Amino acid sequence: MEDGRRPHITIVGWACTTLCLVSYASAFSDGASLSACTDMTPRHLRVQLHSPNNNYITVHTNMSFYFPGDKVPVTVRSTQDFMGFLLQARKVSNDEIAGTFIFIPPGSKLLSCFEDGDTVTHSDKSLKRNLSFVWKAPDQPIGDIKFFISIVQSYFVYWAKIESAIVAQRGQN
Repeated sequence: MEDGRRPHITIVGWACTTLCLVSYASAFSDGASLSACTDMTPRHLRVQLHSPNNNYITVHTNMSFYFPGDKVPVTVRSTQDFMGFLLQARKVSNDEIAGTFIFIPPGSKLLSCFEDGDTVTHSDKSLKRNLSFVWKAPDQPIGDIKFFISIVQSYFVYWAKIESAIVAQRGQN
């Protein structure tokens, strides 16, 4: 009787392991997890970080300064296709995530790392190149900011924290 149970236990164990791995692997096809909020790195299996000094991805805005409460357009451009991303605005003074995104393109969704809508990630694994967003500055002064994006080109290759130029805050008290 005991010999008949062992294949059953083996099959159940294999099925559980397979389901866990499949769910882990597919979990990131619909966006980054909250575990990526702080360091902006993907949690894929066997990923390889590439130098942030790439020459084909840029994140920028057409504004060199902003006032509290302003809406700031942000554009991500790439000369190569990528599958996933994570975008945040951070204070230059202490690297804290700041503000909220109020416009995001199709194929993306808002994440709430520290407050509602402070981060944007992909919502599917369709190939992307040029993306446009609108970020809203908090109503209270927070200082100068930079936009940071991490890009996942494929399941195994990513670039972390590609940064924009500084966007200076005006109108501080």
